[in-house]
Amino acid sequence: MKKQNVRTLSLIVGTFTYLLVGAAVFDRLESLTAEHKASILSKIEKQWMAKHGVSSEDYRIMEVIVLGGVPRKAGKQWKFAGALYYATTVLTTIGYGHSTPNTIQGKIFTVIYAVVGIPLCLVLFHSIGERLNKVFSMIIRGIKKILKLKSVDVTDVDLILAVTTCSTITITAGAAVFSSIEQWTYFDSVYYCVITLFTIGFGDMVALQKDKALENPGYVALWLVFILFGMAIVAACLNLFVLRLVTMNTEDERRDEAEALQAAAGAVHLEGDVITANGSILSIGDPDTRSLGKADLGSTTDMDSVCSCNCVQCSLYALGFSRGRFKYPL
Repeated sequence: MKKQNVRTLSLIVGTFTYLLVGAAVFDRLESLTAEHKASILSKIEKQWMAKHGVSSEDYRIMEVIVLGGVPRKAGKQWKFAGALYYATTVLTTIGYGHSTPNTIQGKIFTVIYAVVGIPLCLVLFHSIGERLNKVFSMIIRGIKKILKLKSVDVTDVDLILAVTTCSTITITAGAAVFSSIEQWTYFDSVYYCVITLFTIGFGDMVALQKDKALENPGYVALWLVFILFGMAIVAACLNLFVLRLVTMNTEDERRDEAEALQAAAGAVHLEGDVITANGSILSIGDPDTRSLGKADLGSTTDMDSVCSCNCVQCSLYALGFSRGRFKYPL
């Protein structure tokens, strides 16, 4: 097995292990506090309703008016499934903000967990993106061979188109699933998928937050797979765009360097003392006369030779009777 495949597999196992450990820790730190808080609020609610003679229906209507919407009823937020959901939003930097730790210990662990886990998650997505690009390259090359195209080389544009298409399919398919389960419109589901996979995470729309969805292991697992796979696809697409831009900049820099070297290769360099046709001496050791472009060779009559023309090359050959030597790279 190749080292790159071993590295990718190790990253996958390590990241999932880290997620499970984080979920267990958050469960331990936050679960009891959340249950105690919910119990106290329930007692206060019943006492207030009894004191003011408010029915349960009227109280729920008041909640809708005050809060601007139906309260989220995801189930037990800080049990293992909810804690795993929270840990995923931390590592992927989505950060919906729908649930936050209440204890000081939970907040401290969140900071440490994020500092260590976010770089790990970024490396994971980058590694998976590399493997996906390799797979896409093989597929594109195979298609070109089937079509008997003259060139079967895979270009950056080919990869960008392939990964962009895969990202689009992932978002549209995920939107269809969430629209069916969460009872959202399809447009809102697409909006949620884009905001989530690009780690924007406004928190205005959050899945798994009603009808005790966190107590449904199948739905939690589906959401987790969608998040990790979808973010890997999107990251691969963004990396290709970034690498393409970096490559373009590098090509421009290399082109400039090549032009500079070509211009330098055409320069005329002289060494030693040169005697001109009229007997005058030029000292090439002088910094002002190190090259023909900088040397003051006098008027054109000083460069007359047995040749009838006054071109630079013939004039230099005429200077062969010198006390030094010269170089003229052509």
